[in-house]
Amino acid sequence: MNTRKIVITGGPGTGKTSVIEALEDHGHFCFHEVSREIIRQAQKKGIDQLFLKDPLLFSEMLLEGRIKQFKDAHDMKADMVFLDRGVPDVVAYMNYFGNEYPPVFNRVCQEYLYDQVFILPPWKKIYTEDNERYETYEQAVEIHDELARSYAYHGYEAVEVPEGTIAERTSFILEHLG
Repeated sequence: MNTRKIVITGGPGTGKTSVIEALEDHGHFCFHEVSREIIRQAQKKGIDQLFLKDPLLFSEMLLEGRIKQFKDAHDMKADMVFLDRGVPDVVAYMNYFGNEYPPVFNRVCQEYLYDQVFILPPWKKIYTEDNERYETYEQAVEIHDELARSYAYHGYEAVEVPEGTIAERTSFILEHLG
């Protein structure tokens, strides 16, 4: 079976997790964001912000986790699965912060191809900071722009999900699956 892999992406605080949870409530299989677990593991080891301390190590761990999710999704016996972020997100964040990274980062973006990408734009009304999200709203807007550039650079036409209730956004995604 060729399982369709659908990415839900966007800057911090755009409602991705809520939409992913709603898609699960509709009976769809979803892979959750791997960065929060990496951040929590680092914090348990006394590293408050691994991305800031060692951005390349953090990004390599993200890349590894997202490739694993892609492979796991590929092997599933389902028509489609949703992923909270994809491989090009790693490149986008590295570009946003101006960090250098090896060419393999862009190569894997061309190797592990998703079937469709939905991007949730910044929305000030719902934006909040928490223990793993330390960006300001203004930074979230800039990250969104870098994500859009990264996905476009890697050949995707991301569909922008409009503001609305979680149910409206979830319905929009399900209705726009090609």
